[in-house]
Amino acid sequence: MGELAIRFARFLARVREDERGLSTAELLGNAALAIAALVVIWGVLQTLGVDVVNWIRTQILGGGTN
Repeated sequence: MGELAIRFARFLARVREDERGLSTAELLGNAALAIAALVVIWGVLQTLGVDVVNWIRTQILGGGTN
């Protein structure tokens, strides 16, 4: 039983040091968080009644006074 525990501990140490695929997982996680944040921001703005698209359109076309 002791030999099995030693082998398992060595295996875990190797896995912990091996970072292949870690950057891909981090990028996917960050992308998911960014999308979630955008959805939340969009929902809050819609709830508040802020029409961001019309505001941007008027700013680009020169209809805004700001």
